[in-house]
Amino acid sequence: MFQGASAITLDAKGRMSIPAKHRDALMIQCEGRLTLTKHPDGCLLMYPRHTWEAKRDQIAGWPMSARGWQRILLGNATDVEMDSAGRILVAPELRDAVGLGREVVLSGMLTHFEIWDPVKRAANEQATIEVGMPDTLSDFSF
Repeated sequence: MFQGASAITLDAKGRMSIPAKHRDALMIQCEGRLTLTKHPDGCLLMYPRHTWEAKRDQIAGWPMSARGWQRILLGNATDVEMDSAGRILVAPELRDAVGLGREVVLSGMLTHFEIWDPVKRAANEQATIEVGMPDTLSDFSF
């Protein structure tokens, strides 16, 4: 399970180093084979390949009324592999699509990761806090 946030700097070629705390788990789980895709919230999703394949099959089965969402998620999916230094290449098309610069935040979301521009992530979190807890979480306690 992946959790926690890591600040990462992309190199000049757009490569991102996977933090050591996740690198070993990803090598064991999926031999460093990952899939990146665009999320409509303005970040990238990064899945271990086998987890993505199950998600991809689920998305492919959506009805025609969800065709636009299929295009966003499936049409932007890119397979990547960690190199010997534990880096992945984030394609320029994906970086541009969500406005990633050199500084990014990798957030563990249990089964996958989100890759955010730090400013967008902070704004998204602030907007979430301002809206308040949804009714579905009224019984949750910290």
